[in-house]
Amino acid sequence: MNKWIVAITVMLPTLIEIIDMSVVNVSLDHIRGSLSAGLDESTWSITMYLVSNAIIIPITGWLSKRFGRKRYLNFSIALFTFSSLMCGFSWNIQSLIVFRVFQGIGGGALQPISQSILLETFSPREHGIAMAFFGTGIMFGPIVGPLLGGWITDNWSWQWIFFINIPIGIISIIMSMLFIKDPHYMQRTKMKMDYPGLAFIALGLGCLQVLLDQGQREDWFSSNMITWLTVISFTSLILFLVVELKSKQPVINLKIFKNISFSSGNMILFFTFFCMFASIVLLPVYLQTLMGYTATLAGFVLGPGGFASILALSIAGRLVTRVNPKILLLFGLSVCSYSTFTMANFNLYADFFSIMWPRITLGLGMGFIFIPVTILTLSTIKKEEMSNATALFNLIRNLGGSFGVAFVTTVLARRAQIHQLSLVEHLTVFDIPYQIGLEKIKVLLHYRGFVDAISQKVANAIIYKDLIRQATMISFNDTFFLLGILLLCTLPLILLLKRPRRG
Repeated sequence: MNKWIVAITVMLPTLIEIIDMSVVNVSLDHIRGSLSAGLDESTWSITMYLVSNAIIIPITGWLSKRFGRKRYLNFSIALFTFSSLMCGFSWNIQSLIVFRVFQGIGGGALQPISQSILLETFSPREHGIAMAFFGTGIMFGPIVGPLLGGWITDNWSWQWIFFINIPIGIISIIMSMLFIKDPHYMQRTKMKMDYPGLAFIALGLGCLQVLLDQGQREDWFSSNMITWLTVISFTSLILFLVVELKSKQPVINLKIFKNISFSSGNMILFFTFFCMFASIVLLPVYLQTLMGYTATLAGFVLGPGGFASILALSIAGRLVTRVNPKILLLFGLSVCSYSTFTMANFNLYADFFSIMWPRITLGLGMGFIFIPVTILTLSTIKKEEMSNATALFNLIRNLGGSFGVAFVTTVLARRAQIHQLSLVEHLTVFDIPYQIGLEKIKVLLHYRGFVDAISQKVANAIIYKDLIRQATMISFNDTFFLLGILLLCTLPLILLLKRPRRG
């Protein structure tokens, strides 16, 4: 069987699943208006998709063995496609949330299964090219998702962001039935159902994803909901570890973490995607709230970085078999760290290209990280354990992104408050720059016809508004700087990775 036909077969449904992670975000206002829902209600359609996705990803390897990988792949594509149809036909926000849960259950298995099939189909010498192809889908999805969602919503209706999945899903099922073959070790196997393990992992990861997604909005532990979610998640995951380490047929084989390369690679992957997703979230907020960019202009700043990642992936895919992957990984992490430190120097007067180039640099660095870290992490794993390994690999990647977004939104809000309090201390009659600025504004207001009593209040309001912008800008600088430090801290972990054998 032609390996590229297999690659296209598994990546086609994976790509639409990745796009669906972000496509709803830009259509949320239209969905709220159409279904008469509030903002908090509508955001649950995003949160619950991520929750069901997070629960399914780590148990994908077990489910593939339990039911046969090809059978489970076809079921997942079919469930994702049918759920997309029902999402488009949703009659209220509650029905949309329910169908998004099923969509997440169907879509969660697609990434780890695709990655394991690619690694088995391509020879070890071609793993770099295979992961470049896989990484292109991973990077391309978040770029095209918001653009596609916005265009479809503006020109057709929000329902079509789901309906567009249906023909692609049908084609994917047909191609899978024709071209995907299960190796003997991935065919249906009788296995004892690990009910406690399934229950604890579902409860633990589900609660974890909700608290990460809703934490900042609910002001973290000042909310009883977040406190209880934390307790339930922590307790469930601890019990899961105890149950799985004692089980003869665990739903997730955690003993794979005894492999030092696998554990170290996953730590690097976690912090890499932690910083990448955090940066991608921070940049549009900075551009639109402080710099006055429209959503389209912000997209023009972010877009080239995504295409730079795709270019770097194609280069790294060819170099990874010729150069020590550890050198490529070191280069990628250093470039990403340099990029985030550059972003830490942004200010309120930065021009378009001064903002765009660090984003392009970050994209290039990410391209040189993803393939080497994948090869170094999974190269020592046996084919029989690959489905379990790729499931954990994709879970760690997604959790890194979720933790990163929760971290930066919290740090940004807290640092803005701290800097605002610090700067307000200077708004006194004893601060000469404040007094000079106040008098200049009052003079301008006086020429515009304001009386002294009013001009004093307006001048203070103008200064305070600028103070808030300055405080927010400094908080962005602090947050980007922290991300750069985190990336530097991952560099020593490269020493623990084992270089794969040549050929």
